[in-house]
Amino acid sequence: MDILFWILIFLTTFCVMEFNAWWMHKYVMHGFLWNLHEDHHHKKHDSWFEKNDFFFVFYAIISIGLKIAHSELDLWWALPMSAGIFAYGVAYFIVHDIFIHQRFKWLRKANNVYARGVRRAHKIHHKHIGKEKGENFGMLVVPLKYFK
Repeated sequence: MDILFWILIFLTTFCVMEFNAWWMHKYVMHGFLWNLHEDHHHKKHDSWFEKNDFFFVFYAIISIGLKIAHSELDLWWALPMSAGIFAYGVAYFIVHDIFIHQRFKWLRKANNVYARGVRRAHKIHHKHIGKEKGENFGMLVVPLKYFK
Protein backbone atom coordinates (compact mmCIF):
# COMPACT_ATOMS: atom_id res chain seq x y z
CA MET A 1 0.00 0.00 0.00
CA ASP A 2 1.33 3.39 -0.97
CA ILE A 3 1.28 6.08 1.75
CA LEU A 4 -0.17 8.57 -0.74
CA PHE A 5 -3.28 6.40 -1.16
CA TRP A 6 -3.57 6.17 2.63
CA ILE A 7 -3.36 9.97 2.95
CA LEU A 8 -5.81 10.49 0.07
CA ILE A 9 -8.37 8.12 1.62
CA PHE A 10 -7.90 9.75 5.04
CA LEU A 11 -8.39 13.29 3.67
CA THR A 12 -11.30 12.27 1.44
CA THR A 13 -13.03 10.56 4.36
CA PHE A 14 -12.48 13.60 6.59
CA CYS A 15 -13.95 15.93 3.94
CA VAL A 16 -16.87 13.62 3.11
CA MET A 17 -17.72 13.54 6.82
CA GLU A 18 -18.53 17.27 6.75
CA PHE A 19 -21.14 16.69 4.05
CA ASN A 20 -22.34 13.54 5.81
CA ALA A 21 -22.69 15.54 9.04
CA TRP A 22 -24.66 18.23 7.17
CA TRP A 23 -27.03 15.62 5.68
CA MET A 24 -27.44 13.75 8.98
CA HIS A 25 -28.04 16.98 10.86
CA LYS A 26 -30.66 18.27 8.42
CA TYR A 27 -32.54 15.09 7.55
CA VAL A 28 -31.99 12.77 10.54
CA MET A 29 -31.36 14.98 13.59
CA HIS A 30 -33.96 17.54 12.49
CA GLY A 31 -36.07 14.70 11.09
CA PHE A 32 -37.03 11.33 12.50
CA LEU A 33 -34.42 11.43 15.32
CA TRP A 34 -35.38 14.90 16.52
CA ASN A 35 -36.20 13.37 19.90
CA LEU A 36 -32.44 12.70 20.38
CA HIS A 37 -31.35 16.10 19.07
CA GLU A 38 -34.03 18.29 20.65
CA ASP A 39 -32.29 18.61 24.00
CA HIS A 40 -29.39 20.27 22.21
CA HIS A 41 -31.72 23.10 21.15
CA HIS A 42 -33.82 23.15 24.33
CA LYS A 43 -31.81 23.04 27.55
CA LYS A 44 -34.56 21.38 29.58
CA HIS A 45 -32.17 19.12 31.47
CA ASP A 46 -29.70 19.47 34.32
CA SER A 47 -27.19 16.96 33.01
CA TRP A 48 -23.89 17.86 31.35
CA PHE A 49 -24.70 15.09 28.88
CA GLU A 50 -27.37 15.40 26.22
CA LYS A 51 -29.27 12.74 24.30
CA ASN A 52 -27.70 14.45 21.30
CA ASP A 53 -24.32 13.01 22.38
CA PHE A 54 -25.56 9.64 21.07
CA PHE A 55 -24.56 10.77 17.58
CA PHE A 56 -20.89 10.86 18.65
CA VAL A 57 -21.26 7.26 19.81
CA PHE A 58 -22.79 6.27 16.45
CA TYR A 59 -19.78 7.56 14.52
CA ALA A 60 -17.33 6.13 17.08
CA ILE A 61 -18.86 2.69 16.49
CA ILE A 62 -18.41 3.09 12.73
CA SER A 63 -14.79 4.19 13.19
CA ILE A 64 -14.07 1.29 15.56
CA GLY A 65 -15.78 -1.13 13.18
CA LEU A 66 -13.52 0.01 10.36
CA LYS A 67 -10.45 -0.39 12.59
CA ILE A 68 -11.55 -3.93 13.41
CA ALA A 69 -12.17 -4.64 9.71
CA HIS A 70 -8.63 -3.45 9.02
CA SER A 71 -7.18 -5.72 11.71
CA GLU A 72 -9.32 -8.83 11.32
CA LEU A 73 -10.06 -8.82 7.59
CA ASP A 74 -6.81 -7.19 6.44
CA LEU A 75 -8.67 -4.39 4.64
CA TRP A 76 -5.90 -1.79 4.33
CA TRP A 77 -8.27 0.99 3.21
CA ALA A 78 -10.43 0.61 6.34
CA LEU A 79 -7.68 2.07 8.57
CA PRO A 80 -7.41 5.47 6.82
CA MET A 81 -11.22 5.63 6.69
CA SER A 82 -11.40 4.89 10.41
CA ALA A 83 -8.75 7.54 11.08
CA GLY A 84 -10.59 10.08 8.89
CA ILE A 85 -13.87 9.57 10.75
CA PHE A 86 -12.05 9.76 14.08
CA ALA A 87 -10.19 12.96 13.07
CA TYR A 88 -13.44 14.57 11.90
CA GLY A 89 -15.06 13.62 15.22
CA VAL A 90 -12.20 15.26 17.12
CA ALA A 91 -12.43 18.41 14.95
CA TYR A 92 -16.22 18.51 15.35
CA PHE A 93 -15.92 18.11 19.13
CA ILE A 94 -13.34 20.89 19.37
CA VAL A 95 -15.31 23.31 17.19
CA HIS A 96 -18.85 22.47 18.30
CA ASP A 97 -18.65 21.37 21.92
CA ILE A 98 -15.57 23.22 23.12
CA PHE A 99 -15.38 26.38 21.00
CA ILE A 100 -19.05 27.13 20.25
CA HIS A 101 -20.99 25.67 23.18
CA GLN A 102 -18.22 26.00 25.77
CA ARG A 103 -18.82 22.60 27.35
CA PHE A 104 -15.23 23.03 28.46
CA LYS A 105 -13.89 26.50 29.18
CA TRP A 106 -11.20 26.41 26.51
CA LEU A 107 -10.76 28.44 23.31
CA ARG A 108 -12.90 31.27 24.69
CA LYS A 109 -10.72 33.99 23.21
CA ALA A 110 -10.49 32.65 19.65
CA ASN A 111 -11.54 35.60 17.54
CA ASN A 112 -10.24 35.22 13.99
CA VAL A 113 -12.32 35.49 10.82
CA TYR A 114 -13.02 31.75 10.66
CA ALA A 115 -13.96 31.54 14.35
CA ARG A 116 -16.39 34.46 14.06
CA GLY A 117 -18.00 32.99 10.91
CA VAL A 118 -18.48 29.55 12.41
CA ARG A 119 -19.83 31.01 15.64
CA ARG A 120 -22.24 33.30 13.75
CA ALA A 121 -23.54 30.49 11.51
CA HIS A 122 -24.15 28.22 14.48
CA LYS A 123 -25.91 30.99 16.38
CA ILE A 124 -28.30 31.38 13.42
CA HIS A 125 -28.85 27.61 13.45
CA HIS A 126 -29.86 27.71 17.12
CA LYS A 127 -32.13 30.71 16.55
CA HIS A 128 -34.68 28.16 15.29
CA ILE A 129 -35.46 26.04 18.34
CA GLY A 130 -37.86 23.72 16.55
CA LYS A 131 -36.99 21.00 14.09
CA GLU A 132 -38.39 22.96 11.13
CA LYS A 133 -37.07 26.10 9.43
CA GLY A 134 -33.48 25.40 10.42
CA GLU A 135 -30.45 26.54 8.49
CA ASN A 136 -26.68 26.06 8.59
CA PHE A 137 -26.50 22.35 9.25
CA GLY A 138 -22.79 21.98 8.59
CA MET A 139 -20.04 22.57 11.10
CA LEU A 140 -16.59 23.16 9.64
CA VAL A 141 -17.71 24.56 6.28
CA VAL A 142 -20.20 27.41 6.53
CA PRO A 143 -21.60 29.77 3.87
CA LEU A 144 -19.46 32.79 3.02
CA LYS A 145 -22.19 35.21 4.11
CA TYR A 146 -21.30 34.49 7.76
CA PHE A 147 -17.75 35.71 7.28
CA LYS A 148 -18.80 39.25 6.33
